[in-house]
Amino acid sequence: MAGKIKLTQIGSPIGRKFDQRATLIGLGLNKRHRSRVLQDTPAIRGMVRKVAHLLRIEPVKG
Repeated sequence: MAGKIKLTQIGSPIGRKFDQRATLIGLGLNKRHRSRVLQDTPAIRGMVRKVAHLLRIEPVKG
């Protein structure tokens, strides 16, 4: 079973390309300082890599 990661949006999607905005929405984020805890899967990691400059990424223990 994969672990979990906590994603917090720290950057604004204003002025970003459409696909970066869509990726944030796909991760469940659309406003700054919102957080989501998601499964750490290869698909999620790929999405995170695309918008890593707009996110704070933390491992979740437990």
